[in-house]
Amino acid sequence: MIKELQVVENTKTKNRRPDWLRVKLPSGEKFKEVSETIRENNLNTVCSEARCPNMGECWGAGTATFMILGDVCTRSCAFCAVKTGRPPQDLDWDEPQRVADAAAKMKLKHVVLTSVNRDERKDGGAPIFAECHKALREAIPGVTIESLIPDFRGEWDAALQIVFDTPPDVLSHNLETVPSKYRRVRPQARYERSLELLQRTKNAGIRTKTGIMVGLGETREEVIELMQDCVEHGVEVLTIGQYMQPTKMHHPVLDWVHPDQFAEYKEIGEKLGIEHVESGPLVRSSYHAERHV
Repeated sequence: MIKELQVVENTKTKNRRPDWLRVKLPSGEKFKEVSETIRENNLNTVCSEARCPNMGECWGAGTATFMILGDVCTRSCAFCAVKTGRPPQDLDWDEPQRVADAAAKMKLKHVVLTSVNRDERKDGGAPIFAECHKALREAIPGVTIESLIPDFRGEWDAALQIVFDTPPDVLSHNLETVPSKYRRVRPQARYERSLELLQRTKNAGIRTKTGIMVGLGETREEVIELMQDCVEHGVEVLTIGQYMQPTKMHHPVLDWVHPDQFAEYKEIGEKLGIEHVESGPLVRSSYHAERHV
Protein backbone atom coordinates (compact mmCIF):
# COMPACT_ATOMS: atom_id res chain seq x y z
CA MET A 1 0.00 0.00 0.00
CA ILE A 2 1.24 3.47 -0.85
CA LYS A 3 1.97 5.61 2.17
CA GLU A 4 -0.10 8.77 1.95
CA LEU A 5 1.79 12.03 2.20
CA GLN A 6 0.42 14.98 4.06
CA VAL A 7 -2.06 16.74 1.77
CA VAL A 8 -1.68 20.49 1.63
CA GLU A 9 -5.00 22.31 1.61
CA ASN A 10 -5.61 23.98 -1.74
CA THR A 11 -5.70 27.75 -2.05
CA LYS A 12 -9.22 28.75 -3.10
CA THR A 13 -9.83 30.87 -6.16
CA LYS A 14 -11.28 33.71 -4.11
CA ASN A 15 -7.64 34.56 -3.45
CA ARG A 16 -5.33 36.00 -6.08
CA ARG A 17 -3.34 33.73 -8.35
CA PRO A 18 -0.54 32.31 -6.20
CA ASP A 19 3.04 33.38 -6.70
CA TRP A 20 4.14 29.96 -7.98
CA LEU A 21 2.02 30.53 -11.12
CA ARG A 22 3.59 33.84 -12.09
CA VAL A 23 5.75 33.71 -15.22
CA LYS A 24 7.92 36.20 -17.07
CA LEU A 25 6.69 37.78 -20.28
CA PRO A 26 8.19 36.25 -23.46
CA SER A 27 11.29 38.04 -24.75
CA GLY A 28 14.74 37.55 -26.23
CA GLU A 29 16.30 37.00 -29.63
CA LYS A 30 15.58 33.27 -29.75
CA PHE A 31 11.93 33.90 -28.92
CA LYS A 32 11.75 36.41 -31.76
CA GLU A 33 13.46 34.01 -34.16
CA VAL A 34 11.03 31.17 -33.38
CA SER A 35 8.05 33.51 -33.70
CA GLU A 36 9.24 34.74 -37.10
CA THR A 37 9.91 31.20 -38.38
CA ILE A 38 6.40 30.09 -37.43
CA ARG A 39 4.84 33.15 -39.06
CA GLU A 40 6.91 32.85 -42.25
CA ASN A 41 5.83 29.24 -42.69
CA ASN A 42 2.16 30.04 -42.05
CA LEU A 43 1.97 27.61 -39.14
CA ASN A 44 -0.01 27.47 -35.91
CA THR A 45 1.33 26.50 -32.49
CA VAL A 46 -0.58 25.24 -29.50
CA CYS A 47 1.77 27.45 -27.49
CA SER A 48 0.03 30.62 -28.63
CA GLU A 49 -3.42 29.22 -29.46
CA ALA A 50 -3.81 27.65 -26.00
CA ARG A 51 -2.00 30.55 -24.26
CA CYS A 52 0.56 28.28 -22.67
CA PRO A 53 2.35 29.84 -19.67
CA ASN A 54 5.62 28.20 -20.74
CA MET A 55 5.74 29.79 -24.18
CA GLY A 56 8.47 32.23 -23.21
CA GLU A 57 10.66 29.49 -21.74
CA CYS A 58 10.18 27.03 -24.60
CA TRP A 59 10.41 29.49 -27.48
CA GLY A 60 13.38 31.09 -25.78
CA ALA A 61 15.04 27.67 -25.86
CA GLY A 62 14.18 27.24 -29.54
CA THR A 63 11.35 24.73 -29.15
CA ALA A 64 7.66 24.89 -30.04
CA THR A 65 4.68 22.58 -30.43
CA PHE A 66 3.23 22.74 -33.93
CA MET A 67 -0.56 22.64 -34.16
CA ILE A 68 -1.63 21.10 -37.47
CA LEU A 69 -4.97 20.72 -39.28
CA GLY A 70 -5.85 24.40 -38.95
CA ASP A 71 -6.80 26.60 -36.03
CA VAL A 72 -10.55 25.86 -35.78
CA CYS A 73 -11.66 22.89 -33.68
CA THR A 74 -14.91 20.99 -34.18
CA ARG A 75 -15.29 20.48 -30.43
CA SER A 76 -16.19 22.87 -27.62
CA CYS A 77 -14.19 21.79 -24.58
CA ALA A 78 -14.82 24.12 -21.65
CA PHE A 79 -11.12 24.52 -20.83
CA CYS A 80 -9.63 25.25 -24.25
CA ALA A 81 -8.84 28.61 -25.84
CA VAL A 82 -8.67 27.27 -29.42
CA LYS A 83 -11.46 28.55 -31.67
CA THR A 84 -14.52 26.32 -32.05
CA GLY A 85 -16.53 25.88 -35.25
CA ARG A 86 -16.49 24.16 -38.60
CA PRO A 87 -13.08 24.28 -40.28
CA PRO A 88 -13.33 26.44 -43.40
CA GLN A 89 -11.04 24.37 -45.61
CA ASP A 90 -10.08 20.82 -46.54
CA LEU A 91 -6.81 19.33 -45.44
CA ASP A 92 -3.74 21.40 -46.23
CA TRP A 93 -1.45 18.92 -47.95
CA ASP A 94 1.42 21.42 -48.05
CA GLU A 95 1.41 21.74 -44.27
CA PRO A 96 3.67 18.74 -43.53
CA GLN A 97 6.48 20.19 -45.63
CA ARG A 98 6.11 23.61 -44.00
CA VAL A 99 6.33 21.98 -40.58
CA ALA A 100 9.45 20.09 -41.62
CA ASP A 101 11.04 23.21 -43.11
CA ALA A 102 10.37 25.23 -39.95
CA ALA A 103 11.65 22.47 -37.67
CA ALA A 104 14.83 22.17 -39.75
CA LYS A 105 15.38 25.95 -39.69
CA MET A 106 14.94 25.91 -35.90
CA LYS A 107 17.49 23.04 -35.74
CA LEU A 108 15.10 20.90 -33.71
CA LYS A 109 16.12 17.38 -32.74
CA HIS A 110 12.78 16.64 -31.08
CA VAL A 111 9.49 17.84 -32.59
CA VAL A 112 6.07 17.88 -30.96
CA LEU A 113 2.89 17.90 -33.05
CA THR A 114 -0.68 18.37 -31.93
CA SER A 115 -3.89 19.31 -33.69
CA VAL A 116 -7.43 20.54 -33.49
CA ASN A 117 -10.20 17.97 -33.79
CA ARG A 118 -11.50 17.44 -37.31
CA ASP A 119 -14.66 15.48 -36.52
CA GLU A 120 -16.22 16.36 -39.87
CA ARG A 121 -13.85 13.85 -41.47
CA LYS A 122 -13.95 10.09 -40.97
CA ASP A 123 -10.15 10.00 -40.97
CA GLY A 124 -10.00 12.89 -38.48
CA GLY A 125 -7.09 14.43 -40.36
CA ALA A 126 -4.85 11.46 -39.51
CA PRO A 127 -3.17 11.48 -42.96
CA ILE A 128 -1.60 14.87 -42.17
CA PHE A 129 -0.04 13.47 -39.00
CA ALA A 130 1.43 10.61 -41.06
CA GLU A 131 2.74 12.96 -43.74
CA CYS A 132 4.29 15.21 -41.10
CA HIS A 133 6.13 12.23 -39.63
CA LYS A 134 7.49 11.34 -43.06
CA ALA A 135 8.49 14.91 -43.95
CA LEU A 136 10.22 15.51 -40.61
CA ARG A 137 12.29 12.33 -40.87
CA GLU A 138 13.35 13.24 -44.39
CA ALA A 139 14.29 16.79 -43.39
CA ILE A 140 16.04 16.06 -40.08
CA PRO A 141 18.08 12.86 -39.83
CA GLY A 142 17.72 11.28 -36.40
CA VAL A 143 14.79 13.46 -35.35
CA THR A 144 12.45 12.17 -32.65
CA ILE A 145 8.75 12.98 -32.81
CA GLU A 146 5.91 13.17 -30.32
CA SER A 147 2.37 13.47 -31.68
CA LEU A 148 -0.53 14.45 -29.43
CA ILE A 149 -3.56 13.15 -31.29
CA PRO A 150 -7.36 13.46 -30.90
CA ASP A 151 -9.52 10.41 -30.16
CA PHE A 152 -10.68 10.33 -33.82
CA ARG A 153 -14.19 9.53 -32.47
CA GLY A 154 -13.10 5.92 -32.12
CA GLU A 155 -12.43 5.46 -35.83
CA TRP A 156 -9.63 3.01 -35.16
CA ASP A 157 -9.32 1.57 -38.67
CA ALA A 158 -10.12 4.71 -40.68
CA ALA A 159 -7.95 7.08 -38.66
CA LEU A 160 -5.80 5.69 -35.83
CA GLN A 161 -4.32 2.93 -37.99
CA ILE A 162 -3.04 5.58 -40.42
CA VAL A 163 -0.97 7.06 -37.58
CA PHE A 164 0.17 3.60 -36.47
CA ASP A 165 1.38 2.82 -39.99
CA THR A 166 3.81 5.77 -39.87
CA PRO A 167 4.23 6.15 -36.11
CA PRO A 168 5.93 8.86 -34.07
CA ASP A 169 8.37 7.94 -31.32
CA VAL A 170 5.82 8.94 -28.68
CA LEU A 171 2.07 8.86 -29.26
CA SER A 172 0.18 11.03 -26.81
CA HIS A 173 -3.52 11.44 -26.16
CA ASN A 174 -4.73 13.50 -23.21
CA LEU A 175 -7.39 12.31 -20.79
CA GLU A 176 -7.52 15.99 -19.68
CA THR A 177 -9.54 15.41 -16.48
CA VAL A 178 -11.16 12.80 -14.27
CA PRO A 179 -14.28 10.96 -15.54
CA SER A 180 -16.76 12.84 -13.31
CA LYS A 181 -15.84 16.14 -15.01
CA TYR A 182 -16.21 15.01 -18.63
CA ARG A 183 -19.82 16.13 -19.17
CA ARG A 184 -18.96 19.71 -18.22
CA VAL A 185 -15.32 19.97 -19.27
CA ARG A 186 -15.01 17.66 -22.29
CA PRO A 187 -18.59 17.00 -23.48
CA GLN A 188 -17.84 15.47 -26.90
CA ALA A 189 -15.24 13.06 -25.54
CA ARG A 190 -15.57 9.74 -23.71
CA TYR A 191 -13.20 8.69 -20.95
CA GLU A 192 -13.42 5.00 -21.86
CA ARG A 193 -12.76 5.77 -25.52
CA SER A 194 -9.61 7.70 -24.63
CA LEU A 195 -8.42 4.83 -22.44
CA GLU A 196 -9.01 2.43 -25.32
CA LEU A 197 -6.92 4.61 -27.63
CA LEU A 198 -4.06 4.53 -25.13
CA GLN A 199 -4.33 0.76 -24.78
CA ARG A 200 -4.34 0.30 -28.55
CA THR A 201 -1.24 2.48 -28.77
CA LYS A 202 0.52 0.36 -26.17
CA ASN A 203 -0.54 -2.83 -27.98
CA ALA A 204 0.94 -1.42 -31.20
CA GLY A 205 4.33 -1.14 -29.50
CA ILE A 206 4.40 2.67 -29.47
CA ARG A 207 5.45 4.69 -26.40
CA THR A 208 2.29 6.01 -24.73
CA LYS A 209 1.68 9.31 -23.00
CA THR A 210 -1.28 11.22 -21.58
CA GLY A 211 -1.91 14.39 -19.60
CA ILE A 212 -4.45 15.90 -17.22
CA MET A 213 -5.24 19.25 -15.62
CA VAL A 214 -6.12 19.71 -11.96
CA GLY A 215 -8.02 22.54 -10.33
CA LEU A 216 -11.33 21.70 -12.02
CA GLY A 217 -12.98 20.41 -8.86
CA GLU A 218 -11.61 16.87 -8.93
CA THR A 219 -10.71 15.08 -5.71
CA ARG A 220 -7.35 13.61 -4.79
CA GLU A 221 -8.91 10.15 -4.81
CA GLU A 222 -10.21 10.69 -8.35
CA VAL A 223 -6.73 11.64 -9.56
CA ILE A 224 -5.26 8.50 -8.01
CA GLU A 225 -7.99 6.35 -9.62
CA LEU A 226 -7.16 7.94 -12.98
CA MET A 227 -3.49 7.12 -12.48
CA GLN A 228 -4.45 3.53 -11.73
CA ASP A 229 -6.43 3.46 -15.01
CA CYS A 230 -3.34 4.77 -16.78
CA VAL A 231 -1.25 1.91 -15.41
CA GLU A 232 -3.87 -0.65 -16.43
CA HIS A 233 -3.98 0.74 -19.99
CA GLY A 234 -0.25 0.87 -20.62
CA VAL A 235 0.52 4.57 -20.15
CA GLU A 236 4.25 5.17 -19.75
CA VAL A 237 4.33 8.97 -19.38
CA LEU A 238 1.83 11.18 -17.53
CA THR A 239 1.79 14.98 -17.23
CA ILE A 240 -0.19 16.80 -14.53
CA GLY A 241 -0.57 20.59 -14.53
CA GLN A 242 -2.69 23.36 -13.07
CA TYR A 243 -5.75 24.39 -15.09
CA MET A 244 -5.83 28.12 -15.77
CA GLN A 245 -8.97 29.72 -17.16
CA PRO A 246 -8.16 31.28 -20.56
CA THR A 247 -11.19 33.65 -20.65
CA LYS A 248 -14.23 34.46 -18.54
CA MET A 249 -16.30 32.33 -20.93
CA HIS A 250 -14.39 29.18 -19.99
CA HIS A 251 -14.68 26.84 -17.01
CA PRO A 252 -13.59 28.59 -13.81
CA VAL A 253 -10.60 27.52 -11.78
CA LEU A 254 -11.99 25.84 -8.67
CA ASP A 255 -8.70 25.20 -6.87
CA TRP A 256 -5.14 26.47 -7.01
CA VAL A 257 -3.31 23.21 -6.34
CA HIS A 258 -0.23 23.62 -4.16
CA PRO A 259 3.17 22.48 -5.50
CA ASP A 260 3.40 19.97 -2.63
CA GLN A 261 0.28 18.26 -3.94
CA PHE A 262 1.84 18.01 -7.40
CA ALA A 263 4.93 16.43 -5.82
CA GLU A 264 2.70 13.90 -4.08
CA TYR A 265 0.94 13.03 -7.34
CA LYS A 266 4.30 12.40 -8.98
CA GLU A 267 5.40 10.09 -6.18
CA ILE A 268 2.13 8.16 -6.16
CA GLY A 269 1.99 7.81 -9.95
CA GLU A 270 5.51 6.46 -10.23
CA LYS A 271 4.96 4.07 -7.31
CA LEU A 272 1.84 2.78 -9.05
CA GLY A 273 3.97 1.92 -12.07
CA ILE A 274 3.89 4.89 -14.45
CA GLU A 275 7.45 5.19 -15.76
CA HIS A 276 7.62 8.99 -15.77
CA VAL A 277 5.26 11.52 -14.16
CA GLU A 278 5.88 15.20 -14.96
CA SER A 279 3.83 17.01 -12.31
CA GLY A 280 3.84 20.71 -11.43
CA PRO A 281 1.69 23.85 -11.55
CA LEU A 282 3.10 25.03 -14.90
CA VAL A 283 3.41 21.61 -16.54
CA ARG A 284 1.63 21.20 -19.87
CA SER A 285 1.46 18.08 -22.03
CA SER A 286 4.43 19.07 -24.21
CA TYR A 287 6.53 20.61 -21.43
CA HIS A 288 10.01 19.01 -21.39
CA ALA A 289 8.71 16.60 -24.04
CA GLU A 290 12.24 15.76 -25.17
CA ARG A 291 12.73 13.97 -21.83
CA HIS A 292 9.84 11.58 -22.50
CA VAL A 293 11.19 9.73 -25.55
